[in-house]
Amino acid sequence: MIPPAFEFIDFSFRYKAQKSPTLSNITLTVRRGEKILILGPSGSGKSTLLHCLNGLIPQVFKGEMTGQLLLGGEDIRGFDIFAISKKAGTVLQDTDGQFVGLSAAEDIAFALENDLVPAPAMRERVAAAAALVDMADYLPANPQDLSGGQKQRVSLAGVLVDDVEILLFDEPLANLDPAAGQSVIELIDELHRTTGKTVIIIEHRLEDVLRRTVDRIALMENGRITACAGAAEMLSSGVLQKAGIREPLYVSALRRAGIAVEARTQPQSLETLRVDFAPLAAWDAALAKTETAGQAGSPDTAPLLSIENLRFRYTENGGETLKGVSFCVQQGECVSLVGRNGSGKSTLAKCICGFLKPDDGTISCRGRSLAGLSIMERAAMIGYVMQNPNQMISFPLIFDEAAFGLRARKIGEEETRRRVHEALDLCGLYRFRNWPVSTLSYGQKKRLTIASILVLRPSFLILDEPTAGQDLRHYTEFMEFLDKLKHELGISFLLITHDMHLMLEYGDRAAVLSDGSLIACAPPSEVLTNDAVIEEARLKRTSLYDVAAAAGLPDPRAFVRRYIAFEKDARRKSPPSSGGAL
Repeated sequence: MIPPAFEFIDFSFRYKAQKSPTLSNITLTVRRGEKILILGPSGSGKSTLLHCLNGLIPQVFKGEMTGQLLLGGEDIRGFDIFAISKKAGTVLQDTDGQFVGLSAAEDIAFALENDLVPAPAMRERVAAAAALVDMADYLPANPQDLSGGQKQRVSLAGVLVDDVEILLFDEPLANLDPAAGQSVIELIDELHRTTGKTVIIIEHRLEDVLRRTVDRIALMENGRITACAGAAEMLSSGVLQKAGIREPLYVSALRRAGIAVEARTQPQSLETLRVDFAPLAAWDAALAKTETAGQAGSPDTAPLLSIENLRFRYTENGGETLKGVSFCVQQGECVSLVGRNGSGKSTLAKCICGFLKPDDGTISCRGRSLAGLSIMERAAMIGYVMQNPNQMISFPLIFDEAAFGLRARKIGEEETRRRVHEALDLCGLYRFRNWPVSTLSYGQKKRLTIASILVLRPSFLILDEPTAGQDLRHYTEFMEFLDKLKHELGISFLLITHDMHLMLEYGDRAAVLSDGSLIACAPPSEVLTNDAVIEEARLKRTSLYDVAAAAGLPDPRAFVRRYIAFEKDARRKSPPSSGGAL
């Protein structure tokens, strides 16, 4: 029998500052060479479990451990953090926080330098580790000049250079565009197959991880492992749905069509799937009969925001970051801004807000040019919501944070109080109005940042990766909240995102950037079934198209359009309950 790489035996852990344990009675054995995916809602204990494995618990994060955690058959309490790092290497979600060198080569060599490895041997091992992750040509590069996927590869090489036995990945896809994420999953799979190392992946994006096989999926809920089995068994058992884990889109489509998703049908991938597709074809035909005509027409009303021939470069000698971008956003419309890392999405948003001044072109809001308006003046019309709410919050009290914009404009205190209360009520935060910001959850802080913008009564909001790192429940609650603002207040949104699910579910249109040029602006169902656009912008074709093609449907693109329309209609008729979690 293959020996264990590590074992949790009735293991519990409680942080020093907490009354209740974060991990409770964990029992899990992982054999050497296994590849395990760990899923679970936010706050279920996934990161704490990983910190136990890499030694940060209890040596950095203090607390009380009970039970046993065996690493290679030995109690982990017998190792210091340095010894553990020689056995288990971690690739963090935020790769920028892991870099220590001025070049990729220096960063990969960091552990070897600490071990006083002679320079000739060090160069040889760095080159070998870089070759494993296909980064040999980038060793002289500054890590900050690399793409998100390349940064992940450099971080992984820095772990591999020590020839660790266990590779730990903490949400490796969170900050990557779809194509880069796919490349990382393929790389992890190749390393697993060729080196035989034990691989542990913590990730929310189940469908993306399952593009390559995993041996088992472990589900965590409330600090416990509530299920652990193969992918086919987990997808068919219903436990993932009950835990609020998003299942692959093609699996959802099969269920909608009345096709039984069972372990014997091998639903873990479209390549292994074995079902009778006849019900899917019949359901598609029924959807076609009820599909309304005229969906593709353009509105006759003037656009809320209009961008025409926008150009921008960061230096006089550098190439253009934006190359004549033109598109518009209608009143009450949600447009997803998508494209590979470095395609110009953030630059475009900064030009709209006035943080950057375009070299050419015009930006208009309600027919009024924004040229010459200050950032403060634009903020009355256009709000910008950053990915991390903590980077936007300036005051210790919730009321003061929401009132900041109004007070900066010398609005009277009575009017300020009325507007703040109105915005906090709309965002579900009124009962917390006199509380400290520190008492809010991450999701509530995101709502507070929006409330602090809504008091200015803008007509347009830009949100940068609004759902990054959130589990399905929090994702759904937050996006339904935005949908409410869209329909009740007529606010328009530009969502900068790598999340193709979000784009399909909530976007009216998708504006696609590639190398600073707009290459498409169309409904998401059209964008994610256009192979030319997908390849150029490094997006990912929706699995709804793939399952329709596998079923032999006459028009897979039409099926994607009908399915998304059906889901949106079903959501409007039966909106999910927020439960107050945000």
